[in-house]
Amino acid sequence: MAAASTGRRVRRTKNEINMVPFIDVMLVLLIIFMVTAPLIAPSQIDLPSVGQANAQPKTFIQVIVDKDEKIEVQEGSSSKTAQETDMKGLVEMVQRMQSDTGEQELTAVPVVISADKNIKYETVVKVMDTLRRAGIERVGLSVQTTN
Repeated sequence: MAAASTGRRVRRTKNEINMVPFIDVMLVLLIIFMVTAPLIAPSQIDLPSVGQANAQPKTFIQVIVDKDEKIEVQEGSSSKTAQETDMKGLVEMVQRMQSDTGEQELTAVPVVISADKNIKYETVVKVMDTLRRAGIERVGLSVQTTN
């Protein structure tokens, strides 16, 4: 029996990875991407443009969101005391102030949102969305321009 086993050749498994097929596939993919990349048109997004009014409206309602995300509502930019409210009472208070302004159409009175720059943008969007869903059409953002 010992003589029979010596005539056989013992095969060893290779523990090396053949990289040539892998490199070939990667080069083919690279060439495909290099050829198709210039053909792909970049997508363009139409962003809304910011318009600047010639004059500030004579009557408007200002919604102020401070750094603690507290919401205050006041008429115009006057030094009248702002009334604090929450998200639920915001629409009711704005509609009440719009009816108190004496304008013929309630939607004619614009609402301006002034927010602290350090709060989450999500909070500002929630305020704007709440007002829009209630049917208040003229909602804008107050911005501070830097020179």
